[in-house]
Amino acid sequence: MKALAIETATAASSVALGEDGEVAAMALRVDRRGHVEFLVPAIDFCFTRAGWTPDDLDLVAVDVGPGPFTGIRAGISAAQGIAAAVGVPIVTTSSLTVLALRAATGHRQIWPVVDVRRGEVATAPFRPVPGGVVRDGATEVVTPGGLRALIDSRPTEALVVGDWRALPDSVFSGIHGTKMGRPRYPAADVMLEIAAMRAQQQDFATPEEVRPLYLREPDTAINWSDFREEGMWPGAAS
Repeated sequence: MKALAIETATAASSVALGEDGEVAAMALRVDRRGHVEFLVPAIDFCFTRAGWTPDDLDLVAVDVGPGPFTGIRAGISAAQGIAAAVGVPIVTTSSLTVLALRAATGHRQIWPVVDVRRGEVATAPFRPVPGGVVRDGATEVVTPGGLRALIDSRPTEALVVGDWRALPDSVFSGIHGTKMGRPRYPAADVMLEIAAMRAQQQDFATPEEVRPLYLREPDTAINWSDFREEGMWPGAAS
């Protein structure tokens, strides 16, 4: 199945096109405030690079969070608009799942973290399994000290990935068996793998069913007119 993946839940925005999990084209930019400006040119670039048109798509995948409000809404609105326009379903995924899948190890418990600002991060524990990862606990928004307590409460060696650089250096000091690693940001090429797996299970949503995973009240709001002007929002003038 041919898929478009849209990732805007963190500072790194990315778009990828692929078939059955294999990447055909990808674009990426790191800019905490440039999600909206990035998306339309990046999507156009990927379609040109792959030699596809939107009508070739079988599904759209989008990261629904957690992460900063503006980025999440930018990605979801683009995914909803494109999926509705071409009549395909959506696969949703979590930024934490995307991070954990890229970081999968043989034995360490994976703790992806996403900076949600106000001195807090979103996180959840993941356990590597053959062919992927499974979430092994609740998704939470915690302070740096709260993250340390969560990791320290588990006997398993830990791998922390994602926005751990946003945390104080002292957070992991003295915790036995804890390492920091990559990736720093979730990426759209990994979402293509998730989309391929979900497609086999027929785990789809309609554009109207897609909801953001904020975990708390948003800090700001997005200017929806950017997407209406580009014709990427359901009901936009053609």
